[in-house]
Amino acid sequence: MSRLQLALNVDDLERSIGFYRRLFGTEPAKLRPGYANFALAEPPLKLVLIENPGHGGSVNHLGVEVESTETVDAVQRRITADGLTSTDERDTVCCYATQDKFWVDDTPDGEQWEIYTVLDENPASVAPSGCCGDHASDEAEACCAG
Repeated sequence: MSRLQLALNVDDLERSIGFYRRLFGTEPAKLRPGYANFALAEPPLKLVLIENPGHGGSVNHLGVEVESTETVDAVQRRITADGLTSTDERDTVCCYATQDKFWVDDTPDGEQWEIYTVLDENPASVAPSGCCGDHASDEAEACCAG
């Protein structure tokens, strides 16, 4: 199963959780300080909320969550063959999970796209360093700041 990830900056995490709880009729799959995500089956979406006061309503980053490292590798090989470049991040802790991923380089308008798989939900992680890699903006790095 693959699903699209949409990471949004929000001004008020609790208010946003309340809204999306009602909109999708479900509870968040993960709650951490300044961070929540909803793992929806229908539509297949991982909605990530990142508390970032003053930037609410803007896109933090986009991603595609895939089933395995093998799938991450296959997508990376495919885009490389098509002339795109990427930056690898393996066994990295980001957004309170251990992931294998890569970021797509040189997107047309500077948008942040990651292709990733979750290796471990890593519930004990707090404020890991290097979150979301060099490609992420300061706002994206806030996703892991506890």
